[in-house]
Amino acid sequence: MSALHEAMFYQSIGAERVLCTLCPHDCRIGPGGRGACGVRYNHGGKLYTLVYDKVVARNVEPVEKKPLFHFHPGSIAYSIATVGCNLRCAYCQNWTISQWPKEHLPTQLEASGQEEEIEPVCPQLNRLETAVPGERVSPEQIVDAAVRCGASSIAYTFTEPTIFFELAYETAKLARSKGLKNIFVTSGYINEAPLRELSAVLDAVNIDLKFFQEKSYRHISRVRMQPILEAIRLYHQLGVWVEVTTLIIPGVNDSASELRDIAGFICALSPDIPWHVSQFYPAHRMSDVPVTPVKTLELAVDIGQQAGLRYVYQGNVPGGGGENSRCHYCGGILIERYGFHVLANRIVDGRCPQCDTQVAGIAMSA
Repeated sequence: MSALHEAMFYQSIGAERVLCTLCPHDCRIGPGGRGACGVRYNHGGKLYTLVYDKVVARNVEPVEKKPLFHFHPGSIAYSIATVGCNLRCAYCQNWTISQWPKEHLPTQLEASGQEEEIEPVCPQLNRLETAVPGERVSPEQIVDAAVRCGASSIAYTFTEPTIFFELAYETAKLARSKGLKNIFVTSGYINEAPLRELSAVLDAVNIDLKFFQEKSYRHISRVRMQPILEAIRLYHQLGVWVEVTTLIIPGVNDSASELRDIAGFICALSPDIPWHVSQFYPAHRMSDVPVTPVKTLELAVDIGQQAGLRYVYQGNVPGGGGENSRCHYCGGILIERYGFHVLANRIVDGRCPQCDTQVAGIAMSA
């Protein structure tokens, strides 16, 4: 097992069993077992991460694709991911890599923690049978590649970066020393202690606030809602730049009342937090659900603005103007975008050029 990297955030609970404390699943994992994410493995009473150096995807792309519209607009992010996720979203666009460990594990399960009444979550293995896919890449190599391609930041994204915490954390520390920023694109299902440690090296986060109903989170994503709300609050309190995304799914979270609840929650933290309301496309186990009508996105934008949010964006609908940043005071266009690409940035010294109103964000000027 010398190739494995010992995990952070776990406790021994006797008889070679461990309690993983990385995320709110709080998996109790027996010898030879993996946690709900499928990539944290108990060998001999120690917990190891199977993906510390197994990068399954990396790409160079605009930071707007995260999406982050108020964090170094127009800059380039070097994006990486491993397999695995601690959610089981029925509509996941990247399910072939996020759910890979679950798709390739035996079906024998052991109930664990607070998820017991929903579905057993801890796969048990007698031995590590399947090689985890991915290219062997070290934190040093990731940072070097980001520097070589001219990226301003490294984004931990595509699947769920919480479950490759050790790789992300070590890479982020090294990236900071090289002048790079660090971005998490996450569902926010993380415990407080790792979140606090991560925030010391994190600059920005986009968090999916998928629903505002407990039953939807439990049924569709197999997690609880409250820890995600707490994570959003805590990232914001700790000074990490926060943007929130809601993928609007017809018949699931598209009611005016639920959208008002989401907007109200965000605005109560800060009216300056950008809210991205994105168009759903059929995928994975929800391939029979229709595409979100544009009028529903327009309704969500109106609801967000009525709730007091200053920056609300339409996602996955390029060219309609919903990606443009506008001054919340005078309405002038500050940043013109097509999809994820910045066409013009008119912000001067962090302010609107027409009325001199301060624009919320990090490094917003052209």
